[in-house]
Amino acid sequence: MSSVTVELDLPQDWNQFRMPNALKARLTDLLDQQDNGLGLSESEREEAQALTELSDMLSLMKLRAEVAERGRK
Repeated sequence: MSSVTVELDLPQDWNQFRMPNALKARLTDLLDQQDNGLGLSESEREEAQALTELSDMLSLMKLRAEVAERGRK
């Protein structure tokens, strides 16, 4: 596993790192469809996977921003 360090200028309100509501709603719809036994098409599975990865990445960015902010204080 390799590691890359990226420096970013964080927005003033980094707590806003989250998936937009429309994308969150779409992911919820896809997961509900799957949970209700309706199944997903290949493109819907790919979309759900991409949205899940985006959500995970934004959560990680928010967590790392919080840790970095604490380290500056």
